[in-house]
Amino acid sequence: MPDHPLHCLFSPERARPTFDWQRHQQRDVLVIEHPVCQAVFARQGAQLLHFQPSGERPWLWCAEQWPHVGAIRGGVPVCWPWYGRHPSEDLWPTHGWARLLDWQLIDSAEDAQGVTLHWRLQLCDWQVDLHARLTDTLELTLTTEHQDSETCQLSHALLAYWRIGHVAKTALSGLENVEGYDQMNRVPCRQTNPFNIAEGCQRVYPGSAAVQVQDAAWQRALCIDTSDSDDTVVWHPGSRPLVGVTGREARGFVCVEAASGCNEALSLAPGEQAHLRLQAHRLS
Repeated sequence: MPDHPLHCLFSPERARPTFDWQRHQQRDVLVIEHPVCQAVFARQGAQLLHFQPSGERPWLWCAEQWPHVGAIRGGVPVCWPWYGRHPSEDLWPTHGWARLLDWQLIDSAEDAQGVTLHWRLQLCDWQVDLHARLTDTLELTLTTEHQDSETCQLSHALLAYWRIGHVAKTALSGLENVEGYDQMNRVPCRQTNPFNIAEGCQRVYPGSAAVQVQDAAWQRALCIDTSDSDDTVVWHPGSRPLVGVTGREARGFVCVEAASGCNEALSLAPGEQAHLRLQAHRLS
């Protein structure tokens, strides 16, 4: 596989601050270069597009070409305030508004172990906060506070594209004996062995899980922890074409997502909060 498409934003020949705003493919991006890790966020969607601990291969996949307008495919899109298609409005965007809007960077800080960022989106009667802690591990926490005077419905996800050597040489473990649902074939599913992603899939496994992405091509394993979520979602398009993504690119990722409200939306009372957390660390 070639280098990550966002490696072009990093230049070892010049000194610069840890947090550096740049312009890339008509988007404002925050380039983060720390002795422990490097990363890239887009202001649009507060989307983490690249994360790489020092001395390792990149952990997140990102498309090489982005559309002039609309969602960026890759990294960790924030799907909010609905996940998938809107339940009643067919013309509204898939996965909600959050990944299409510019967020405000409330705070950024660094220490010897890594960096911390706080992003915020205010929309109508909702406040959404994304906290990121990037060291030699990755942690994203999404908090939604409902500030309306009536109960509202919500579904949301941290839809992570994990970069791998080749999808045909990748297996997922940790989901064995969990009763899931195969959304492509609309049937229940249950794994008895590690999940080999030989073709396209979209499976929802209830309950938070620690999923190990066993990447034989790159001889590494990542542990993906979907704490504080109702569901763990595994997705790959298989041979189905993705707009703006080549077949070669598509072989280089698998999605393991933290989600809540996949099958039945969450009901939030006034002042109530909803949380999602996505964590990852290297196993080998």
